Amino acid sequence: MRETSWQWDEETDGAEATGDVLAGGGERRRPSRRRLLAGAGALAAGGAAWAFGRSGAGGASPAPGPGPTPTALSGPTPIWTYRGPEPMTPERLTDPPGRPVYLSRSGLQVLDPARGTAGRLLVFDPPTSRSWPSDLDMLGKVVIGPDHLFATTYEGHLDARHFTDPAGDWSLPLPDELEGRTRLTGYDRGILYGCSRGRPQADRPAPQNRLFALRVADRSLLWSVPTGYEEQPVTPATGSGSHLLVCVRFLGGRAEVVARDAATGRELWTAPGDEELRWCVVGGQNVYVPDGNGGVRMLRPTGEPGWSHSPARGESWRALPPLPYGPQVFVPRDQGGVTCLDATTGAVLWSCRLPFPLDRRSRPLVANGTLFVPGTAVGGVSAILPATGELGWTFHDSGPGKDVWTLASDGTHLADGTLLYAGHDDVLHAIPLR
Repeated sequence: MRETSWQWDEETDGAEATGDVLAGGGERRRPSRRRLLAGAGALAAGGAAWAFGRSGAGGASPAPGPGPTPTALSGPTPIWTYRGPEPMTPERLTDPPGRPVYLSRSGLQVLDPARGTAGRLLVFDPPTSRSWPSDLDMLGKVVIGPDHLFATTYEGHLDARHFTDPAGDWSLPLPDELEGRTRLTGYDRGILYGCSRGRPQADRPAPQNRLFALRVADRSLLWSVPTGYEEQPVTPATGSGSHLLVCVRFLGGRAEVVARDAATGRELWTAPGDEELRWCVVGGQNVYVPDGNGGVRMLRPTGEPGWSHSPARGESWRALPPLPYGPQVFVPRDQGGVTCLDATTGAVLWSCRLPFPLDRRSRPLVANGTLFVPGTAVGGVSAILPATGELGWTFHDSGPGKDVWTLASDGTHLADGTLLYAGHDDVLHAIPLR
């Protein structure tokens, strides 16, 4: 089970490109990118039958035309490079996927891990209109399980699309109590978590908001609880080895952390937040939040404040959502560095300076015993040894772009090592880790 985080999303811009699996070198005209509002309400009602009818055919996407390849300027050589038909929208993913997929506004393209060729295209949103991106408030987060993509494309239904087999698709009417706009927020050990926002009724002017958990194996509602305030689970939902479902509750101009029992939805404790509650991360039984001074604060399993790690006098940096990893927690810094802390005491174990800055879209990942930190499009991805903080290789390509790099890994498709999937804008590389 992976650690989890919730955060405000950065605004970006962009546009279209051609799609192909590439070989060779060359330069290419800079693709632009449309602004995406990740984390907006639930997926929209209109056009759902068209969207899922199209994906239900289960066919692979048409073969795209050839295009030039960004040349790897440093780091290991990718075993394949895929260029998508338009820029990726990875900020809609609740968690890094365990397989190579390419998410854009056209849908989720499933790729062959060995060759990077395109397989099934899963279209789950209504067709976009000329008002793009003003219609993006209809779009929401995408939840990926071991074999399925889960979405609530229209009100009252949960739809699951199998990555490779159309016969594995299914659709489930949601209980009446989950009326209104429904948003999925994460998947963990066979359970889907989400929230619903009901519509005002004549006898109930205030919308009936609810949190819920749904068991995928038998497609049954595990629990749902009403919430009197604007409350949503962090994404993807729970932390590694944790029984906690951590939520953020908005109360006027401030927010607070709410810990619930993941098995029942029962509220266990709350902790105050403020305008600095831009993200929340769960790791094991601990919860990590901003400390209000640019650093990070640990909350104990009871909700009581633990240690804090803040900029020292004369330092100027802001902590990004940390990455818990066993007895350690890695804290990225926006100015371009990572600090490793003891998860129990908050003691600094090491610090590593990176060759590029970070922003809040940068999501580090541990794979094959190595910490990988994604930077800006021109900065690339750096590998760090978790035990010592020693900086290893930095991978980047010659392709221009504005997006930060995004990372995923599965570790199951090479006999002699793990694959790291690293991409930005409209390019995705499969990097061998041996």
